[in-house]
Amino acid sequence: MTTPPIRVLIADDQMMVRQGFTVLLNSEPDIEVVGQAVDGHDAIAQVTGLTPDVVLMDIRMPGLGGIEATRRITAPADSTVRVLVLTTFDLDEYVYEALRAGASGFLLKDASADELAHAVRVVAAGEALLSPNLTKRLIGEYSRVTRTALRVPHKDRVGALTERETEVLSLIAQGLSNAEISGQLVLAEQTVKTHVGRILYKLGLRDRTQAAVFAYETGLVRPSGRMA
Repeated sequence: MTTPPIRVLIADDQMMVRQGFTVLLNSEPDIEVVGQAVDGHDAIAQVTGLTPDVVLMDIRMPGLGGIEATRRITAPADSTVRVLVLTTFDLDEYVYEALRAGASGFLLKDASADELAHAVRVVAAGEALLSPNLTKRLIGEYSRVTRTALRVPHKDRVGALTERETEVLSLIAQGLSNAEISGQLVLAEQTVKTHVGRILYKLGLRDRTQAAVFAYETGLVRPSGRMA
């Protein structure tokens, strides 16, 4: 049975970016660009009509920007659309806000064709953080701003996790994949997947990226990557 291609919507106000990414992604046998959007409003409308698996979302667009569009696209409880935000600079406060809004990861606009395709596949699968080193630096940098305000209510939610689940969460925040967590904790990979699923369910989080943001904002993990 043939697996259907990953359906991608590209949202960017620059035509050359949209067309360039379209050519690169359509050259991949397992990826299909199903639409292009010129701003956030257009992206939301096309998501409804085209039901893509992944949206490549530029952060800065006229009209409705990428952050608010991401929030609206990922907000419905039954939404399965993953958002991968596009940015020019890795340490960008707007990227952090997009991650908080529901994006599953971010990608630099100067990424290679291989990096672009890999990023789409990773986000579509929801298996691991994208560019974990950059994501960890970004979250660590900007979570300091909001951590004080969010610490108390979120700390209560951390208490719902078992000791093992808390340990797994801290490793997710460090950008480790299920296989890497399995090796570090000497657990079967399927057991790790079960722990990850329970963590997301208990904390009401969408995916691993949201779990990493949560871990830093609660102070469970320091920007150094160590548990508090």
